[in-house]
Amino acid sequence: MKHSEWMGQVYIVMQLGLTLAGCVVFCFFVGRYIDRWLGTRGVFLTIFTLLGVIGGANVAYRQIQDVLKEEKQNKDRSNDR
Repeated sequence: MKHSEWMGQVYIVMQLGLTLAGCVVFCFFVGRYIDRWLGTRGVFLTIFTLLGVIGGANVAYRQIQDVLKEEKQNKDRSNDR
């Protein structure tokens, strides 16, 4: 495996992790803010954290599908030559 291929794969893994973590953390703080504003005890924190996990997983899944689609196109192009 070439060095640039390895670095590309590390980049993809880091991007997926940061995307998922960013969605969860953002939604956590939104839920926390709404709970403090309305005076509820963790209801919105729980709801928004779950939405962050689901949303982050959805975005990560779509990113993986894009990478796989791109790799398949590159492989098809190299086979055509």
